[in-house]
Amino acid sequence: MFAHLLSVMIFLPIVAGLVLLLAPLGRTTARVVGFCVSLAVLVLSFDVYAGFTATGKLEFVEYIPWIPSLGIAYHLGIDGISLFILMASAVLLPLVYVLFGTREKGYYANLLLVEGAMLGAICAADMVLFYVFWEVMLLPVFFMLGLYGGPNRLPATLKITLYTIAGSLLMLASLAYLAVQYHTLTGEWSFSIEKMGLLNLSGQAAAVALFGFMIAFAIKIPLFPFHTWLPDAYTEAPTATTFVLSAIMAKIGVYGVIRLVMPSFEMELARYAVFFAYAGVIGMMYCGFAAIGQKDYKRMLAFSSASHMGIIAVGVFSMNVQALTGTIYQIVAHATSTGVLFLFAGILEERTNTRTINDLGGIAAKAPLFALFFAIAMLASVGLPGTSGFIGEFLIILGALKFNVWVGVLTGTSLIIGVCYMLWMFQRVFFEKSKAASVQFKDLSPVEGLAFVPVILLILIMGIYPHPFLRKIEPSTAQFFAASSQIVAQSSVVSPTLSAELSTEKN
Repeated sequence: MFAHLLSVMIFLPIVAGLVLLLAPLGRTTARVVGFCVSLAVLVLSFDVYAGFTATGKLEFVEYIPWIPSLGIAYHLGIDGISLFILMASAVLLPLVYVLFGTREKGYYANLLLVEGAMLGAICAADMVLFYVFWEVMLLPVFFMLGLYGGPNRLPATLKITLYTIAGSLLMLASLAYLAVQYHTLTGEWSFSIEKMGLLNLSGQAAAVALFGFMIAFAIKIPLFPFHTWLPDAYTEAPTATTFVLSAIMAKIGVYGVIRLVMPSFEMELARYAVFFAYAGVIGMMYCGFAAIGQKDYKRMLAFSSASHMGIIAVGVFSMNVQALTGTIYQIVAHATSTGVLFLFAGILEERTNTRTINDLGGIAAKAPLFALFFAIAMLASVGLPGTSGFIGEFLIILGALKFNVWVGVLTGTSLIIGVCYMLWMFQRVFFEKSKAASVQFKDLSPVEGLAFVPVILLILIMGIYPHPFLRKIEPSTAQFFAASSQIVAQSSVVSPTLSAELSTEKN
């Protein structure tokens, strides 16, 4: 382990990506460089995981004053909440370079840039630094979708760009509000995320700032009704871009709610928690029913991803240790299962030249290894016991029932929708009579199979033996609510039941 480990993980892919853009290199060289850099980041992430002691506080802290007069600093650190999002990013990105070798040099360069920006947002402990990385994330996606997407890529690119920029401007205004309130309270300027947790904000202005943050993060997640950019963007984007958007970027939206919103707006968030939780439930149902009606399997997976982000949102807004622990666990489970399903969808499209479910069939007989891996990821996505998806969903439902019985019941029953459309799609594509498009379908090559094995094993290990993962998460979530429960309990706007529950989390 060495100093500035997080900085190396962040800037190694960014610098490599810029070099690839500027250097006169070919596509193959760019792919090899991208794979080697992402693999180096993965190795460094194992060093972070091994050295993480689960104290409940930020670890691997790096602090360099940036604009001292305003209290802005280059401040990095991770805790149990951010660790697994960082690990998911590092583990999944190398797969893209192994599986898809037909893209241009600029595509691989932009993948490196977006990887570095995502890691920066995950590790940022300063609000301005978080905002900078948050904005930088958009640029590579803009180019990957706009330059390398499908026939309707331009409208999809315009839609996601307008949505994201609008949300970012609202976030910037809310960040400024927090800094001004902290200056008013203490007489000093600071943009430290940790210090913002000391604020006890309430009232109309605080509610406006809260919704500024929530709209920005709801767009990125996406949370109903701010999800309308998702079907077009996910469908038109190249597979690797869809994979990045679904598996990692959406999770950073959830992480932003946990890291920036919950500590600073305890009382106001408690006031609107039920509203946001029901928005998550509605999103689960709406996107689930929309997925049932899709004939394009990639578009179906897009709605499926949005539906599963709804249960993650329920976990956040249930505001207790069990639900938040389940949320972090489910973030990794969703990233591995749904992310892998999008990669499988890309392989299907490349080898059959179609995304229409009715044009496919009989793939299980022709590609048993592909079918097996697809089945494991699909069953994890629907929360089968013994897979990673079950543990996260169970903890979220447990926490949701503790928060509000009806929210918990609706969350649990809405999961049945996902089981229906996933099993229906799997049965048609893999077990019905072989069609012309799939008659020559080839199984995974040895290299492709070996690339998927670690992720498939992770899905199974997280489902069978979750303790090693939970013990890294729970100290941070417990301390998170121990610090906030005192403030929430004092609020006159919180219902007695919710106030008592949050106060109990301390113990």
